[in-house]
Formats: sequence, structure tokens, C-alpha cells
Amino acid sequence: MTGAPRTVLVICLATGFTTLIDQAILTVAVPALRSDLGASPSEIQWILAIYSLAFGLALVPAGRLGDAVGRGRLLVGGLVLFSGAAVLGALATSPWALVLARLLQGIGAGTANPQVIGLIQDQFTGVARNRALGAYAAVASLSGVVAPVVGGLLLAVAGPERGWRLVMAVNIPFGLVTVLLAVRRLTMRGDRRGHRVDLDLAGIALLSLVTIAVLLPVVGAGTPVVWIVVGIGSLGALVVWERRLGRRGGTPLVLPALVRSRGFVLGTFVAMCWFGSTLGSSVAITLSLQAWLGLSPLAAGACMVPSAVAMGLASALGWRAVGRWGRMSVTAALGALAVVLAGSVAAVLVLPAGVMPAVLAGSQLLAGAAGGLITAPNQGLTLALAPSGAHGLAAGFFQVSQRISSTICIAACTGAVIAGSGAAAGGHRAGLVLALGLALALVVVALVASALDRRPLAAPTEVV
Repeated sequence: MTGAPRTVLVICLATGFTTLIDQAILTVAVPALRSDLGASPSEIQWILAIYSLAFGLALVPAGRLGDAVGRGRLLVGGLVLFSGAAVLGALATSPWALVLARLLQGIGAGTANPQVIGLIQDQFTGVARNRALGAYAAVASLSGVVAPVVGGLLLAVAGPERGWRLVMAVNIPFGLVTVLLAVRRLTMRGDRRGHRVDLDLAGIALLSLVTIAVLLPVVGAGTPVVWIVVGIGSLGALVVWERRLGRRGGTPLVLPALVRSRGFVLGTFVAMCWFGSTLGSSVAITLSLQAWLGLSPLAAGACMVPSAVAMGLASALGWRAVGRWGRMSVTAALGALAVVLAGSVAAVLVLPAGVMPAVLAGSQLLAGAAGGLITAPNQGLTLALAPSGAHGLAAGFFQVSQRISSTICIAACTGAVIAGSGAAAGGHRAGLVLALGLALALVVVALVASALDRRPLAAPTEVV
């Protein structure tokens, strides 16, 4: 048994804050670490993207283990690995040493986070579950508020060379405090529930190969045609293997019941496209504010604060909207976000550079408000379809789809902005337009997927 639901929620929110602040805070330090470590554009792409890749690939096996043997040990173990890797990153002396640290951090975060969603699913039902998921989304937004400002302050006070190392280490205290609280209040005793744990390592390996085959051409590694062939072949092999495993009585990466659920598939697709769009565009704007518009890390971080504040406030109200209008509220928010991104692209194309910081901060404010009405409501609608006893597995796959998308989008948007910074006059503007255009395309796809989900209005509050 775990502690009281309220205490469990505190631990879940602290875990989310600790791991999510890491993604948001490092972006403002990219110019500093790039200069200090002599990192190439492709190495910067790896440093930013590898965290999401490792995070995503760890989610499914960690979610499955959480369902099978209990969540306390995995949550604590993931946070310990995450915090230890932060120390390695802060001491890195080469770009690839930092890539390794980020890889380990991603594995730790990917181990801990399915336990967060699984615990919320286990401890809460109906409206209370949607409120808990809304609180989790609000904490994610809070990390977005704190991260760029704290990162900018550290760089301003300590200077670029020491500042980016402090940025890497800033989440260590949060991780240690959360570990101590979890050890005291969560059960550490394993509970195998009478069956063997099937991690489907072959399926995970094939999924990893598919993702890497898509990512490598984005970062300019290898021959694109070769990796396209590898990706298609790996995807085909994954489908064949998963079907075979299911027929043999094994547990595939996604339960057949989830694959057959139209609502779960569409909701997961919405989350995948929206998450990749949001992280990719955020990275692109933060880098452009510094590389193109000449803002300091602190000023660039401050421009991103309105987005996070708006998302946090909207997240607190998102469960009310979905309770009243169901899936329609998510679809409407996606439509609003598409309009905001289209306006941002137009603004970057025609407005003078002098007004761009204010314009981008304003567009991010509106995008954050729309995002707050998307995140928790879509998550609640989608995970409500998970069968009893598979909440961790469903949450793991839900999140892995987001992380795979964000890995590719972060690498692509980072590459577009960095390539633009090294081009002729107008390159900065063109790079940001390309990144925002990609984000807009993904949101439009998410909008279509959400519109195709026509579940009854009562679905968000069903007990599963």
C-alpha cells in the first residue's frame, strides 16, 4: 500500500517538477555550453534531443514493471539515476560526455514518470483523477516558469563557463528531497502479483531502431536513404513481432485492447503531435531570441515565462472544460493554437527584428493558454480507456509517443535555427519560420485527429 492519496500526489508532483525542469532549463544555456565545450551543431542537437529519446524508450518497460512489481522502488531508483547523471553532466569536459549524461538522465526520468501517472490512475478516479492530472500539468507549467529564469540568473551570476554547469546541477536538490519523501511514504516492497514480468525487449529494441533511423538524418548523420530503408524495415519487423508475441500469449508493447480503441489511438496521436510541436517551437524561439535578436539568457528566459504561466493557469481550469464539453474542448483549443502559430509565422516573415521579442513573448502567452486546455484534458480522456491493471503500461506508451515526437522535433527545430544562424542575411528569420512551420503542421494534424474522436461527453469522468 502507498501513503494517503494527498501525500502520493505531492510525491508525484515533485517527481514531475524535478524531471521536467531539466528539459526546460538547459535550452537557455545552449550558447554558453556550445562555446565552452566547442560543440558542433549536430552535437548540440544530440545534447538536447537524447534526453527525450532515452526518456521515451524507458517509459514502456518502466510502466510495465510498475504494474507488475509496484511503483515505489522504480520511482526512487529512477530519481537516483537522474540526479547522479546530473552530477556527471555538470562535470562534463566534452560534448559527448554531456550527451552520455543526458542519456542517463533520460533513462532515470523515463523510469520514474510512468510511476507518477500510474499512481495517479491507481489512487484517483473520475473527476478527482482529472483534477490530479490537471495539477500535474500545472506543475509542468511551473517548471517552465522557474527553469528559464533560474537558468538565466545562474548564467548571469556565474558567467557562461560555470553557469551552464550550475544549470545542469540545479535539479539535484529537488531530486534528493523527492527521493527522501518517497522512501518515507511509498511502499518499497516488491509485489509481483503472481506472474512473470514480460518486458518485450525485442519490441523495445525495434522501436528504438525505428526512432533512431528517423533521428539520424535529422542531425545530419549517415545517408538518409539508407536510414529510411532501415526505419521502414524495422517498423515492419516491429509490427510482425508484436502480432506474433500477442498470438503466443505474451504482452506486446501496446495491449491489443488499446490498439482496438479508436479513442485511445486518436488521443495518443493528438498528444504525440502536440507535444513535439510545443517542445520544438519552444527550443527554436529560445535559441532565436539569443542567436538572432541578441537577448541575454535571462532576458530570453523571461520571454518564455508568460507561456508557462498561462499554461499553468489554463491547466487548472482544463478539467472543468473537458467535464462540460468533452473532447470538443480539446479540439477547440487545438484550433486556437493553430491560429496562434500561423500568426507567429506571418509575424516573423514581415515584422522588423526590433519588435520580435515582444511579439514572440505574446504569441507564446497565447500558445501556453491553449496548451493548458489541451494537455491534462486530452490525457484524462485518453487514459480513461486503459483497462484495470494496465494503467502504467497505457501511460507509458502514451508518454513514449510524446517523447519520440519531441526527440525528432527538438533535433529538427534546433538544426533549423542553428543552420540559419550560420547562413547569409535573413538566415535567422528563415530558420525560425521553418521551425514554427513544422510546429504548425503538427498542430493541424493533431486538430484533425481530435476532431475524429467523437466520444460521448461523459467519457472523461468514467471509472475504469
